[in-house]
Amino acid sequence: MTKKKTSTIESYILNNGQKRYMFQIYIGVDPLTGKQKRTTRRGFKTIKEAELALARLKLEISKGTYQKQQPETYQDIYELWVKQYEKIVEESTFVKTTGIFKNHILPAMRSYRIEKITVDVCQRHVDEWADKLKKFRMVKSYAAKVLEFAIKHGYIQTNPFTLVDMPTALKKKQASTEEKKENFYTREQLIEFLSCFEKENNVKAYTLFRLLAFSGMRKGEVLALTWNDLDFKTNEIRINKAISRGKDNKLYVKSTKTGIARTIKMDERTMLILKDWRKKQKQDYLMLGYNTMKAGQLVFSNECNEYLQPTKTRKWLLHVQKKYSLETITTHGLRHTHCSLLFEAGAKIKDVQDRLGHSDVQTTMNIYAHVSEKAKEAAIQKFESYLNI
Repeated sequence: MTKKKTSTIESYILNNGQKRYMFQIYIGVDPLTGKQKRTTRRGFKTIKEAELALARLKLEISKGTYQKQQPETYQDIYELWVKQYEKIVEESTFVKTTGIFKNHILPAMRSYRIEKITVDVCQRHVDEWADKLKKFRMVKSYAAKVLEFAIKHGYIQTNPFTLVDMPTALKKKQASTEEKKENFYTREQLIEFLSCFEKENNVKAYTLFRLLAFSGMRKGEVLALTWNDLDFKTNEIRINKAISRGKDNKLYVKSTKTGIARTIKMDERTMLILKDWRKKQKQDYLMLGYNTMKAGQLVFSNECNEYLQPTKTRKWLLHVQKKYSLETITTHGLRHTHCSLLFEAGAKIKDVQDRLGHSDVQTTMNIYAHVSEKAKEAAIQKFESYLNI
């Protein structure tokens, strides 16, 4: 017979620094599995409160009147929901989502009893998130998912988040008064940018940014590339994976953002630059003790021949932009640049969508709309120049 452990009261600290108390107690054997069952109670402000609750619970168990406690708080429901959520999303998505809950949602809502959460309560928190966060709609959406889970399992009947008024008018007004900075280069700016990078004694960085600009690939896709993915005979690149950050801040390989592989054609000049980098990589890494001619060799790796940290590209980018007084864009801005220049070169929307791996054509259309505005400006300037009056 297994010996039952005695219950002890323990303390823990909330995110706001306040101390709380909890205990775990044996409640019997599960008739379905034959395994011991335990239940946990937490959130007591004093040891005395915890001791009283523990004594009551022991009395109920001894009399046979104990009934399993249902989830009571938002935190309780969240802990049930997040176990299921982890099974249906990518590891990187799970990490980002739990970060949103940890930083924004749980500090605001964790202690609420689920049946007491009203529209007014939800509205107050949505307004607070809107004041602080650009992506407040996403935060609200995740907060609502937990209550949807509660409805599905019969803990509550309705989701008050569905009746919240989103503060869009205020956000639009703020956006209209702020000058939006463009996150892409024009043709002339891109030529200057690559020219400046070529002057630097960093062939790996130059090759990487040239590839980003001429392929439109996502940064995670480029950093996951192996030489096996490149076909120098047909000048094609097979894009079927990406690196992302998972649990414990570790990098891992996953599928592309859309989960769909694609093959893109490349220009000869970029493929020649990649060939030259492969030769230099072989020489440089041989000196470090690595054979880069093995199968599965990364096109771009760090000094230990492992995944290059995604933050590295930003450091290289800012260095060159500052040194040569260039317009500042992000690494992702080169993907936007590629898309814009494809449209300016006359590419069709469907072709651009397929090349960039956009699952939703609306994403492609949003960039196309911007480029169309530039085309309209150019058209009127040509008209004025033609009339010359």
